[in-house]
Amino acid sequence: MDKRKNTKGISLWQIAIVAVISALIGGAIAYSGFTMLNQNTATNSADSTSTSKSAGTTKVSNVSVKTSSAMTKAFSKVEGAVVSVINQQRQSDNEDDLFSGLFGDSSRDSDSSSSSSSELETVSEGSGLIYKKADEKAYIVTNNHVVSGSDKIEVILADGTKLTAKTVGTDATTDLAVLSIDGAKVSTVASFGDSAAITAGEPVIAIGSPLGSQYATSVTQGIVSAKTRTIDVTDEDSRQVTGQATVIQTDAAINPGNSGGPLVNSEGQVIGINSSKLASSSDGTSVEGMGFAIPSNEVVQIANQLVTNGKVSRPALGVSVVDLTNVSADQQKSTLKLPSSVTGGVVIASIDSDSPAKTAGLKKYDTIVEIDGKKIDSIAKIHTVLYSHAIGDTVTVKYYRDGKLQSAKVTLNKEASSTTSSSSSSSR
Repeated sequence: MDKRKNTKGISLWQIAIVAVISALIGGAIAYSGFTMLNQNTATNSADSTSTSKSAGTTKVSNVSVKTSSAMTKAFSKVEGAVVSVINQQRQSDNEDDLFSGLFGDSSRDSDSSSSSSSELETVSEGSGLIYKKADEKAYIVTNNHVVSGSDKIEVILADGTKLTAKTVGTDATTDLAVLSIDGAKVSTVASFGDSAAITAGEPVIAIGSPLGSQYATSVTQGIVSAKTRTIDVTDEDSRQVTGQATVIQTDAAINPGNSGGPLVNSEGQVIGINSSKLASSSDGTSVEGMGFAIPSNEVVQIANQLVTNGKVSRPALGVSVVDLTNVSADQQKSTLKLPSSVTGGVVIASIDSDSPAKTAGLKKYDTIVEIDGKKIDSIAKIHTVLYSHAIGDTVTVKYYRDGKLQSAKVTLNKEASSTTSSSSSSSR
């Protein structure tokens, strides 16, 4: 009995020893495997980042990324056609004139050419787009405000070549201008896409020279925020709203100097000419990402007229008008004799001789409130309505005279090229 118990006890002890030894061997193997795994991981990590054990021996990885998106291809198509436009004007030497008058410099007084001497200075810089080559010339479209008042215009091509440009024609109403340069140096011409076919949300890029030619051919990316957006057009001198424009809204960054540059779709087609941005709302709230471009369909129409005629002809009534909001309540009642229900319109301040309006019987102080069924409540609105017609069209004009609503048929003729406008009136 005792022998059997002893034999059984020895067997259990042996089993226990074997289990302990197995556990130790298994742990050693697991630790070895874990160590090898860590070594392999560390080696792979070092290979992927090219990290050296010694400081000051860091290298650039030989792994490169080659990206070719639709927008990079679009940029490459148009890049060479985008130029910087430099507006130069003559500046009088006011400082010399001041001291000459102060000290009575008779020598300068006797030399009128010296006293009126002036030099060309860069007043502003913008962007432009080469869109056509013909008859050894290259034609550039830009904004009117970019070249306005210039005595000389220089153009810097994408390769840095500087050329003198000639003004082919300008149109302040649409803020467009066409220039021409020697076409010998031009190798890239952009093409226009159909702005009526664009959709909100599609990607676009804006190319130009923000803040001047030192940042020439800068590109920013965004989307079409709105296909058509109506914004007010303000006269630069009077600050009066003189009309409205239908533009493309984009959130691609548009900065001073981008004016006149192209807005480009993913196919490398120009769908608009960048013209302005909204930096703050009417209440002073700061805004971001609200840029505007003139639709390409309008750009092509205006550019063709400027190249052909040097100007754009539009229909007109042949009158100068004042916004009713600028007329005092007393004058509205005593002079115009308007009913109190009339709160908007434009008042005829003068009528051109032999004008369509005079032929139709309109007179000074008539208050126009409607044209062809469209309400006229401002100068901007009468511009918009008239410009939607062609020269020779007949429109129905409703107006108040001596407190009574009347109507007349007016056949529109060509707008006078020498019309003037001020803070109180505008010729239409």
